[in-house]
Amino acid sequence: MSTAEVIAETRGPVAGRRRLRTLRRSLRYGRVRVGVVLLGLVVLVALIGPLVAPHDPDAVIGLPASAPSGQFPLGTDYLGHDVLSRVLWGGRSVLWMAFSAATLGVALGAAVGLLAAYAGSIADDLLMRGMDVILAFPQIVFVLLFVSLLGPKLGLIVVLVAVAWVPQVARVVRGITSDVVQREYVESAELIGLSRWRILTREVLPNVTTPLMVEYGLRLTWSIALIAAISFLGFGIQPPNADWGLMINENRNILTLQPWPILAPAVCIGVFAIATNLIAEGIGRAIAGVDREGAVR
Repeated sequence: MSTAEVIAETRGPVAGRRRLRTLRRSLRYGRVRVGVVLLGLVVLVALIGPLVAPHDPDAVIGLPASAPSGQFPLGTDYLGHDVLSRVLWGGRSVLWMAFSAATLGVALGAAVGLLAAYAGSIADDLLMRGMDVILAFPQIVFVLLFVSLLGPKLGLIVVLVAVAWVPQVARVVRGITSDVVQREYVESAELIGLSRWRILTREVLPNVTTPLMVEYGLRLTWSIALIAAISFLGFGIQPPNADWGLMINENRNILTLQPWPILAPAVCIGVFAIATNLIAEGIGRAIAGVDREGAVR
């Protein structure tokens, strides 16, 4: 195989077809199909919910902690808000914040991992020691530390959650890239004088894209849980805005009287997290070449 052919194996249509084959293979797993359906339902609720909500989510329109009825299918919360309306309105914040945090975290982590593995030596040590410092803090403590100092700004929370994921993603990408940069097509690209940036983006990155999809699914799952926990603790979306995590915190004292203000948002958060985890696990199995029974091809 010529140098051009070797390099072509990781470029353009070839690399794209390889990723598409992996995605198609993952769809053969029942858990992935279930995950896609569940994720679609959650996204639909979050995006369409505000358009079909029967009441204003901030309006006090009934007695506090009322049981479900014809007027209020899920009852009312601790103040007398319609629970169904607040559930339908409360998913947008979790949705956009979780996807934004996961996307930014994976992008930054991939960049750090690629640079550390390709540069090597001193740059590698400096970058990975910096990741160790961030990794030393539990994620929720890291986020709450800065949010408590700077205030519960949603953009800030997204950035902090993203930064919290950077060390894990960087370690994964560095481990994969350390092997890739030793391969023949990378050495060939260096010999013909391609710039480092071009080598990283056109020769190395395509070979770590598929594992990054799995990492993205995992970071998305954890972003959902972490952002919901931050709202539960009162550092995320602020009252009277509707948010699934905040609803659980607001109504915890009426759990025995009226469980729906807690159960409904908790189920939505759980389904969202389970869906992303099922999809990530299915893609991971497809990458590993594991069939439905768990046997390696």
